[in-house]
Amino acid sequence: MSYVTPQDFTRKMIDAGEAKVFMATRDTLIRAFMAGAILALAAAFAVTVTVQTGQPLVGAILFPVGFCLLYLMGFDLLTGVFTLVPLALLDRRPGVTLGGVLRNWTLVFFGNFAGALMVAVMMAIIFTFGFTEAPNEVGKRLGSIGEGRTLGYAAHGAAGMLTLFIRGVLCNWMVSTGVVAAMMSTSVPGKVIAMWMPIMVFFYMGFEHSIVNMFLFPSGLMLGGHFTFLDYMLWNELPTVLGNLVGGITFVGLTLYATHARTAPKRQAPAPALHAGIAAE
Repeated sequence: MSYVTPQDFTRKMIDAGEAKVFMATRDTLIRAFMAGAILALAAAFAVTVTVQTGQPLVGAILFPVGFCLLYLMGFDLLTGVFTLVPLALLDRRPGVTLGGVLRNWTLVFFGNFAGALMVAVMMAIIFTFGFTEAPNEVGKRLGSIGEGRTLGYAAHGAAGMLTLFIRGVLCNWMVSTGVVAAMMSTSVPGKVIAMWMPIMVFFYMGFEHSIVNMFLFPSGLMLGGHFTFLDYMLWNELPTVLGNLVGGITFVGLTLYATHARTAPKRQAPAPALHAGIAAE
């Protein structure tokens, strides 16, 4: 059967987290760079489809193509390692330390950012004919997204920051479910179907994904968005990263680990002889 049981795929989650801790710096950066670049291309694709069709649902249905591709090729997103890597520490795998976990997160963050930024520059060139014309319709939409999801939150103060954080939490609840879903099947179609569903939910609902935002906001700045890099960092990226961390490890990593890797002791059933005696009476 292609289906993998929760007990088995939870063990795979821990094994994957352990492997990422000990991965060479070069490999970690390459895999993170490519993941950020592919997800950025998928975001550009989804925004283009949404603008051209006027139907956000169509963009959301198609966006997961990038996520599925990058995970099938073994690349890493920060949202995924937030969930998987701490499990190796929690499971007390030999040689896994908090320093190793933080090292992995840091390398993946910068690798994802570099990949997403490269695509942001490339798409900005395409949308403006090498910065010789005003942005096209898709470029204008990217600029407006950046404004609404930085200054829009800032206008609400603490309530805006709370909303941003919760959207980050919900995002990685769904995205990390997609990461785990890839381990639920041994067939490519099974992996793709399982990954597709939660990723479509997060994108359509407008939840905040730190790596998608590494593309949306730098490209928005290059395409005339009326916000600053500091606005982006303070009123989106950093709170989103924190929300993604909390959502992934709390609602996916720890819950699956607690109930499938570290299951509670089973209640001992009464002895057969006692059952027989009771039945006889």
